[in-house]
Amino acid sequence: PALACFSDFTEMMRALGYPRLISMENFHTPNFMLVSEVLLWLVKRYEPQTDIPPDVETEQDRVFFIKAVAQFMATKVHIKLNTKKLYQADGYAVKELLKVTSVLYGAMNTKGVERADVSEEDSSKLKFDLGSKIADLKAARQLASEITSKGASLYDLLGKEVELREARTESIARPLEINEAEKMMKIAIDCVLEQVQKTKDMLNNVALDEASLEAKIEKRKLELERSQKRLQTLQSVRPAFMDEYEKIEKQLQKQYSSYLEKFRNLTYMEQLLDDHRQIEQEMFEEAANMLHLTQNRLKEEEQHLLKSGNNDDSDVEIQEDEGSDNEVEDRQIMKQRTTTETLLQG
Repeated sequence: PALACFSDFTEMMRALGYPRLISMENFHTPNFMLVSEVLLWLVKRYEPQTDIPPDVETEQDRVFFIKAVAQFMATKVHIKLNTKKLYQADGYAVKELLKVTSVLYGAMNTKGVERADVSEEDSSKLKFDLGSKIADLKAARQLASEITSKGASLYDLLGKEVELREARTESIARPLEINEAEKMMKIAIDCVLEQVQKTKDMLNNVALDEASLEAKIEKRKLELERSQKRLQTLQSVRPAFMDEYEKIEKQLQKQYSSYLEKFRNLTYMEQLLDDHRQIEQEMFEEAANMLHLTQNRLKEEEQHLLKSGNNDDSDVEIQEDEGSDNEVEDRQIMKQRTTTETLLQG
């Protein structure tokens, strides 16, 4: 059953498009890196935008990663995973991974998804090209609407060209007045002077702002220096509880190592217990079959002896030796029946 389960897992992962080949030898020994990689890939298949940290270098990171994946599968997919077996990262972890892959494989079969040789990079490129084409299509539609609006306005202006031509010729033919031109030039000069004054005021304000910003920067620098000095003093001082903390940390390491050893022994003993129960079940079934066969054989012999006994009673010329033999056989049959009944009761 374990080999069948593992073969099903490899076939499902290959059908789902997992880029790496998985063999049975990968799980002979605990391989947490491969299990974490497969779990992260399955989570991305369910929801690509999921933010699960892939760091599994330390023990705390591994525990956090297993908890995050189990919580995601329980809330989003409604699949309950055994975190202890996943943390073992061996053959027991394959059974837990099979729960997730079977759901994905079933969904792929029901929707009729064909197995394509296109990789994920090609699909992402295809999506990117499609998005760029959609943007180009929107730009083309906007340009077409602008062209139509510009064409309509140009048509209206060309219709007014006759009136505008007359006004243009009249303005050109009219003589230029010096007083009016001087007045317009003075107005333009005043506007330029106002803009120059506004620019000067803005420059003065910039200088004031620069000075205030420099003062703030100096103040922040002094605060930063004081904070750095305070940090150095705090780092140089060793806390009073640090020795006790290091001692407790060492004890915790020892306790964790003993916990791992006991957990492995417990798992091994559970496996032996399962094997022993399976062997006892097989032996019990075999004994039951043997008892059934023996009972049938005894019934057949009993019927045969009854028939032979009837024939012997009808015959008149029976010798005394034969009668004694029949009595011995009847006694043996009764003993066998009593033994079989006791066995069946047991």
